[in-house]
Amino acid sequence: MKTFTPKPSDIDQKWYVVDARNEVLGRLSSKVAHVLRGKHKPIFAPHVDAGDYVIIINAEKIRVTGRKAQQKRYTRYSGYPGGLKTTVYEDMLKKHPERVLEHAIKGMLPKNRLGRQMIKKLKVYSGDLHPHSAQSPEKLELN
Repeated sequence: MKTFTPKPSDIDQKWYVVDARNEVLGRLSSKVAHVLRGKHKPIFAPHVDAGDYVIIINAEKIRVTGRKAQQKRYTRYSGYPGGLKTTVYEDMLKKHPERVLEHAIKGMLPKNRLGRQMIKKLKVYSGDLHPHSAQSPEKLELN
């Protein structure tokens, strides 16, 4: 018995579209990260990017449970003394709804070169239109 390692010719990457309307942020993010990573395929290998492309539409209609809308904070640091800036979830959703989903999904991917390559296959749009109709994406059912 030899260990199977998928070659680039074995990998078939599809395009999927996901509607984020009335979906819970964490549940949607974990399912999308699963598809981006390629864990839903029988040829999954942890060191190979065999995942699919995912388009998320209606990002501004995502929801969170409990009091996370007022309590969840996003921080960034400029590198200078006193340069720590925080943003509340509600404000981030109003200004940049795409970043909310990108941040959640990026945190669920590997923290290395492979993870940075996988996050490039995620396309998030705040409205219900996207410019990827030429790829003929399939609707991804998230149970």
